[in-house]
Amino acid sequence: MFHVKPRRQRLHLFDLDGTLIRGSAAAVEISRQLDLVDEIAALEKGFLRGLAPDEFAVQARELWTALTLDHVAAAFEGAPWLDGIREVWADIRARGDRCAVISLSPDFFVERLLDWGVDAAHGSRWPSVPFTEPIHRPGILDARAKVRIAGRLCADFGVDSADCVAYGDSMSDAELFAIVPDSVAVNADHHLAGLSRHSYTGGDLREAYSLVQNRAA
Repeated sequence: MFHVKPRRQRLHLFDLDGTLIRGSAAAVEISRQLDLVDEIAALEKGFLRGLAPDEFAVQARELWTALTLDHVAAAFEGAPWLDGIREVWADIRARGDRCAVISLSPDFFVERLLDWGVDAAHGSRWPSVPFTEPIHRPGILDARAKVRIAGRLCADFGVDSADCVAYGDSMSDAELFAIVPDSVAVNADHHLAGLSRHSYTGGDLREAYSLVQNRAA
């Protein structure tokens, strides 16, 4: 009698800014609600030039002193999301696999994705909105934190690290791409050149997911 090898569970790890949100970021969409587009653009340029994530958060918090939960909700709803996100996550879970979002963006934005069907959503720890407390710098994530969180999620879900798939677009995803065997560069910049197993340009997550959807684990 032939024994069929059981299928191994997979964990799909998604970046947020530039990946699930095409051509934009949570900070940009939040700032748009406060008419601070030019100010956040200058801060984003600083980040690309090497501004540390915790310092970016400190300066963004100073910009967002008037932020309310209504602003956050409007920013989330109005962001240029890729099509098909809910459908992809529903398919992943229907197969018995897991999916998670790991982002440097504020947790109060990232965790809204739990309502869309993702198993876990991890963002930088920010004070509650409206702000009455300063940024706690150790709670702000960086690229290395993405790797640590991915490892913790593997342990939590009982998934082997060799069965992870990462989706990302930029330098904050490079360290994770370097250790995950299967990856999809989604509308990515040059920082992921040569690091990803697959590449996708477009506006539908279902198309990016199809590149890895049926791979035997």
